[in-house]
Amino acid sequence: MGKIYVFVNQKGGVGKTTSAINIGAYMARAGKKVLLVDFDSQGNMSSGIGVSKDKPTIYELLAGSVSSSECVKHTAVENLDAICASIDLSGAAIELVDQENREFFLKNALDPFRKKYDYILIDCPPSLGLLTLNGLAASDAILVPMQCEYFALEGITLLLQTVEQVQKSINPNLKIGGIFFTMYGKSNLAKDVVRLVKEHYGESVFNTMIPRNVRLSEAPSYGKAICDYDPNCVGAKSYKQLADEVMLRG
Repeated sequence: MGKIYVFVNQKGGVGKTTSAINIGAYMARAGKKVLLVDFDSQGNMSSGIGVSKDKPTIYELLAGSVSSSECVKHTAVENLDAICASIDLSGAAIELVDQENREFFLKNALDPFRKKYDYILIDCPPSLGLLTLNGLAASDAILVPMQCEYFALEGITLLLQTVEQVQKSINPNLKIGGIFFTMYGKSNLAKDVVRLVKEHYGESVFNTMIPRNVRLSEAPSYGKAICDYDPNCVGAKSYKQLADEVMLRG
């Protein structure tokens, strides 16, 4: 049975989508069957890995109007597939509010994929709303990207409090898959944030940190994972190491 990870951070611009794409790509390069699930109405994961946002999307899958196989698209990376998202998903949070068991629509949609894929990676919107709750309910573990800045410390506390509530009421099997740092620079503030997070969260923090890297920023505009865009850059090497760590833990 495949393992489902959800990438969550209520703060935008922390490298969540970039991380989901590139960790997934390196898992696929390692011979694993991987499915990326874009669960953000902005559809950045879809464009970042070069797949069309044409219907059917994750919205149609949630609505039950298509079968699971109909919405899967192949990417340029061997073993890496994707389910895209479009602006239609923005209406799902409103439509789900009055539905019974509204937190479990994504879980029910993704469960059939567990037999086909080794890893399913969900990219959630930068919020702790109903769509993100669906991501948490559907997953085995969360992966938390965070920047090395002061406000990130406050944000991760709120996020993990939300996770505790989800564990109590919605998904008791949900685990903290790990916390990792993105856009890392060698400033004193960055070093202090890393130290504080490691002191507080210990083994939950991955060893690999993703540095600031222009090539990582460029790759999505070409619809490519960094392993295809510039496999020799420092960002690519860092994401390969991080993907190896994720697989080793899971």
